[in-house]
Amino acid sequence: MYSLLSGLWKYLFQKDEFFVLILGLDNAGKTTFLEQTKTKFNKGYKGMNLAKVTTTVGLNIGKIDLGKTRLNFWDLGGQEELQSLWDKYYAETHAVIYVVDSSDRDRIEESKMAFDKMVFNSSLRGVPLLLLANKQDLEDCLTVSDIRHVFNPTPEVVGSRDCRTDGVSALRGYVEETFCCVYVVYLVV
Repeated sequence: MYSLLSGLWKYLFQKDEFFVLILGLDNAGKTTFLEQTKTKFNKGYKGMNLAKVTTTVGLNIGKIDLGKTRLNFWDLGGQEELQSLWDKYYAETHAVIYVVDSSDRDRIEESKMAFDKMVFNSSLRGVPLLLLANKQDLEDCLTVSDIRHVFNPTPEVVGSRDCRTDGVSALRGYVEETFCCVYVVYLVV
C-alpha cells in the first residue's frame, strides 16, 4: 500500500528536472543573467544586488519551477583555469546557455576558442544551445548578427541540435526577441 501511495504522490507532485549549464568567459555576465532570470520567474525572490556580483569561483546554482518542470541552472566560472572543469558537467546537461560579452572585442577570439572546445565535445552532441550576445545596451558592442557570424559552428557540429542566438542585457534584464528561460524549457521538454 505504501508503494502505491508513494507512487501516486510522486506522480502528482514530482517535477520533471532538467539541468542547464551557463557557460562563457569571466565577466561575460553569466551570474547577472542567472540572477535576473531567478528574479523574473521565482515569485518573492528579491535577488542579489547586481552591483555586488563578483567573479564566480566554482559555480552558482539556480532553480526555477515552471508548472511541472524544474530547471536547475549551473553557472560555472569562466576563468581559463576553471574552464577545464566544464566538461565534468556535460553528461548530466540537458541544455547549454553560452554567454558572450559582446562589448569586449579584445576577448572575442578567446571566447570563441572556449566555445569551440565546448561545442565540439562529444558529450554535448545533440544538446540544445542558446548563444547570448550580452551587454547589447552598451555602445559600440558587436551586434547579434556579428556574434552569430563569429560563433556560428559548422553544420556538422550543430547536427540535429536546436541552436539559437539572442541579444540580451543581463544587467537591464531584457532580451531582444524572446525570454531565454522559456526558450530553454521549449528546448529541453
